Amino acid sequence: MPVSTDMVEGGVAVITMSTAASQNTFSTTYFMPLLTNLEEVMANPSCRSVVITGTGDFFSSGGNIDDFSDAIDKGDIGQKVQEMTGRLHPLLLKIRTSEKVFVCAMNGSAAGGGLGLALSCDYRVCSHEAKIPSAFFRLGLSPDGGTTWLLPRLVGNQIARKFFFNSEVWSAEQALEYGAVDELSDSEQLMPRSIEVAREWGKWALSSRKGTKQLLDASTSTFFETQLQFEQSLMVASSQTKDFVEGVRSFKNRVEPSFNKSEEE
Repeated sequence: MPVSTDMVEGGVAVITMSTAASQNTFSTTYFMPLLTNLEEVMANPSCRSVVITGTGDFFSSGGNIDDFSDAIDKGDIGQKVQEMTGRLHPLLLKIRTSEKVFVCAMNGSAAGGGLGLALSCDYRVCSHEAKIPSAFFRLGLSPDGGTTWLLPRLVGNQIARKFFFNSEVWSAEQALEYGAVDELSDSEQLMPRSIEVAREWGKWALSSRKGTKQLLDASTSTFFETQLQFEQSLMVASSQTKDFVEGVRSFKNRVEPSFNKSEEE
């Protein structure tokens, strides 16, 4: 099975790509199972957060070079890239706008569109052995997978610019220093720690999770006045949920809130 999903305690779905899927994520053979698994957990009301991980030396590689070469020989490389990005980019948008919390357990290297998949997540726990290569320029390509939008928001515009133009390969330690990943982990602790983060971040109210993701992504591309209006509309909406009632009740009674009941009803 190229991609599998396991539900664990706390409403956490763990999606694991096989070695072959990690090495060839964006071939049709492996991408469609990944897409199917992700869409299923995003539609599952009992799922609050998702951990995505790979197997072996790669978390997720970019496009398959042999597939590119074959498409060049056939004269349909433009169509090939159009189809590939046409599948990947809508998925990344769904991840960014989903109320689910997404945690990337980066077991190995992330390149090309695989880097975009990692960066689209809300949190990244990275193995010490992982590397992040900027592979686009060596192939004569411009970046894709949302990397030119996601990476500058994490590390800053100039560090991202140098990453691409110098065709840099970041170690896990460099990625942490720059802010591309959130923490490093030994291999044996990578999954337990990623699940722990997913469980902790997923415990909050649906409106808190989804609204905050939307607001943070919008904040760098809107005027302050527009952002305030966006905040107001989401605040009004979230104040009318069962989770807000629970939040007020628990605060007044000085107990921990129990959110997300409405998601499972």
